[in-house]
This record gives sequence, C-alpha cells and structure tokens, in this order.
Amino acid sequence: MNEKLVQAWKHQSGMPEELKSMLNAMSDEELNDSFYRDLAFGTGGLRGVLGPGTNRMNVYTVHRATVGLGKYMLSVNAHPSCAISCDSRIHSRDFAELTAATLAAMGIRVYLYPELMPTPMLSFAVRYHACDAGVMITASHNPAKFNGYKVYGSDGCQITLEAAERILGLIEQQETLVDALPELKPYLDQGLVTYIGQDTIEAFYHEITRLQVHPCKYPLHVVYSPLNGTGNVPVREMLRRLGNVQVDVVPEQELPDGNFPTCPYPNPEIQEAMQLAMQMTVRTGADLCFATDPDCDRMGAGVRVQDHVQLISGNDMGILMLDYLCRHGDMSRELPRVVVKTIVTTEMAVPLCKKYNVELRNVLTGFKFIGEQIGFLEKDGQANRYLFGFEESYGYLSGTHVRDKDAVNASVLLCEMAANLKAEGKTLLDRLEELRQEFGYYGQRLLTFAYEGEKGASIMNQIMQNLRKGPDALGITELQGAEVIDYLLDDTGLPKSDVLSMTLKDGRKFIVRPSGTEPKLKAYLFASGADQKQAGKALDALEEMVRRLCQP
Repeated sequence: MNEKLVQAWKHQSGMPEELKSMLNAMSDEELNDSFYRDLAFGTGGLRGVLGPGTNRMNVYTVHRATVGLGKYMLSVNAHPSCAISCDSRIHSRDFAELTAATLAAMGIRVYLYPELMPTPMLSFAVRYHACDAGVMITASHNPAKFNGYKVYGSDGCQITLEAAERILGLIEQQETLVDALPELKPYLDQGLVTYIGQDTIEAFYHEITRLQVHPCKYPLHVVYSPLNGTGNVPVREMLRRLGNVQVDVVPEQELPDGNFPTCPYPNPEIQEAMQLAMQMTVRTGADLCFATDPDCDRMGAGVRVQDHVQLISGNDMGILMLDYLCRHGDMSRELPRVVVKTIVTTEMAVPLCKKYNVELRNVLTGFKFIGEQIGFLEKDGQANRYLFGFEESYGYLSGTHVRDKDAVNASVLLCEMAANLKAEGKTLLDRLEELRQEFGYYGQRLLTFAYEGEKGASIMNQIMQNLRKGPDALGITELQGAEVIDYLLDDTGLPKSDVLSMTLKDGRKFIVRPSGTEPKLKAYLFASGADQKQAGKALDALEEMVRRLCQP
C-alpha cells in the first residue's frame, strides 16, 4: 500500500464528507484495494466500486478521466462537442454534471440530458447532435456498489482500442486530486452546456416506431420491470404508442433507485432479478413478462405457461427475433441482408441465416464490434443491408439509429413479435420449439469465476497462460486433438483479444476470456444435439472439464 498516497487523500482539502468518512473508516485491506492501482480505463471506459481511492469511482477519478477525454477531443477537433447522460445509480447524476462542467471548463460544447436516460438514447444523441464524443454514466447491470463511465465516439459506438489508448495516455498525465472541482451552473448560464430537448427524444421514438416490421393490433398483456432504472419512461411510452399492449409495471421496481432494493444484481439475465415480474405475470394472467437493466440496453423475458413463467435465454431470444425479422422483414435487396453476432453467441444463427440467404458476420465480444460493422456498411453506402445484431448477454439491435444494444428497440420488437404469434394461436415458446424441430437443439451455458482484487487479476492471467499451453499439455484425454483458436495470437481477421477457443473432436466447444468490466473469468460452453436432453448431457460433461481448467 502506498502510505504517502493514502495520507494525501486523507489530508485533501474540500473532499466531500461522504468520501472522507469512508476513507477514515477503511481497514488496511480495503485501503490497499482502493489505492494499489489507478482504476482501469479501456474501450469500456471506467467501471468500479464507489468510494475513495485511485481504484474507485469518485468525483476525483471521474474528473481526471474527463480531463484526459477533453484533451483527446481537443487534439482531434478544435471545437468539439460531447453528449452526456446517466442512469439511476448512486452518484450518477453528480458524475454526469461534473463531466459536463469539466468539459465545458475546457471550452468544449456539451449536450446534457436533464433527466436520466438509457444508454441507447445517449448513443442516439451523439449522432443526432453530430457530437465528437459521448459519455454515459452507468455500471450497466452490476450491483449497487458499482458505477461507471462509458465513452462513445462520434459514430455512437463505444470508443476503439486506439482511441482508448490515446485517452488513457492523457489521463495518466493528470493528477487525481485537485483543489477545486468545476460547478455546472456557470456553464449552463454561458450556454456551453445545453440541456437536450424533447426534439431529440421524439426523434429517437420515431426511429423505434419506424423499425416495426409487421405491426399487429392483436391484444397482448405484459408485465414490465425497469429494475429501478432508466427504461421506465421510454419503454412504456413506446408500448403505449403501439396501441395493443396492456402493460402492468412491477411497482417495487418501477421508480429509479440506485440501491436496487429488491434485486442485488439488477440484471435480467438472472432469475432473481426477474422474480417479482414472474410472480406478477402468474397473478395477473399476463401473456409474458420482461425486464430491462438499469441503463436499459439489455432486455430479458419469460412466457407464462399456466401457473409458472418460463424464462427465455439471450441466445434463444436472439434467434426468435432473427427468425421474426427474416420472415416478416424486407429481404428484397440486390445484396443479402447482414446479421452480426459475437463469437460467444449461439451457432443456431448459422442454419437460420443460410435458410434466408442472409450474410452472417461474427465479431469479438462487445456490442461495439456489432456497431462497428454497421459503420462499415454505412461507409460503403449499404447501411440498409443491416438486419439485426445480437449477443448472448441479452443485447439486441434491429436498426442503425444507434450503435449499441437497445432495450427500448428490443422491448417493442418483443411485443410486436409476441402479438403476431398470439394472433396465430402461438407463444414465443411454441415458435422456439418449431425452430428446434427444424434446426436441432443448440445448447449453451455461461460459467463465471470471480477473482477479485490484485490477486484475482494474477490468478486469471495464470489460468489463461495455462490454457495457452495447448490441449495436449492440459492432461485431459477428451481435449487431445482439439482445434484451438487464440484470438490474442492467431490471425483471425478480428482485433487481438485475450480470448481462447477450443473445439473438441465431437463438436463441443468452449471459449474462455477475462471480463473487460468485472473481476471475472468467463467460460462459454457450446453443444448441440437432436433434443434438449442430448445437448444437456454433452454440456454437463463439458462443464465439469472446464471447471477444472478454470480453477487456480
């Protein structure tokens, strides 16, 4: 632990009382974790636990990052502008206003949403106002103790690796502690900071409406949970405009609350977060339920089957949406439509795209790479070829209006699709079963291994090094002769990334990577079969093997 650095923080004048109290109450172990490094900045921006210290999210680390971002923007454009939004998390609004004031103090024009708004609406604002960058204050679906700082480029995508490295270099030149932090009001008065108006919001709503492919007025009853986040207003407004959807909202999770009192992990991928919505769906007799995460870029759903709700995985929902868009969308193009998915997303997309003569592109994990593909199409004058992009972690996008996953778009698409199926006397589950009968059962599992702190980073690095020794050196008979793709070393045609894939001789596959935003190692398991039982048995054996490989 850097005692001198800790003492500098303890004696910093003007430090917010909350930070000072937390700092004085910390144990040596907590101090070490808070100060052993600077909070990492990468293509995902910043993300970390709230609190004092260089390895924490607080006003000083946010200010430092913003100065670095501002200097980068000024190096690219003499008169840059930036759009800013925030979610419902603790201190999100404080960080958003500090970011706006810091950039404005550097002479940068700022467009700031006056209220919390979803991540996709930030991406949209960047493009709508022709900004050079965007900042979204959010930690997405992480627990309440986290917050984060996502940075977007002028294309509305999260920043590239090259831009992140340049910004990081400028951040590292800045001192973390400063005597005074800028206030927002003077820059609002001067007009350097402008609140984003209703015209931007209406333009976003118009784009979502325009993405409907087969509007259906058949009555649909749904239960919705914003999980105490940003989706409450835009999602409900868009469903109101559909005109055929009765929406019941989970009252405990309706209003913004950064403490997320009913779901410690506000993530629609996790059943616990969906529990209240599921109970309300059974109680009210609704057709289905769905939830959006706090920054409303992920959406998860389940279908009522008599007296219980069956949740749909991110992979299966992506396939249902892709199938729906292929069946009802405009496929008449001189060149085939384009679908983009990540390498860890279901391979069931392969036969489905082949059936409809759709070009399927695989990219690295992270929706920015899907957004990047839209940009490539746009550059070639072929943006209208883009049909759909999705990832297994509940991220979907059926339009080019933003360059990140969009749960407002996904919620409307879900309800449109469900209403059409209901008019045919079917549910989403019925259609999913039809697709499995046609293409086979594609099973997938996600394993996560948490390794926190300085020691955890070392453990994850060691596990990846061991895996890179190759299948024959790992001492597992089933792995011998497996096909290996190392995305850090091999020429895959994709950016270099710390990701390793192994495909066994029997077709089972697993992909391992450290998370870019959490202290976790993630392993994605793939197996297919004639039915769920066959695929499940293959996944069970694969899981046992991978758990052994991912232990320190």
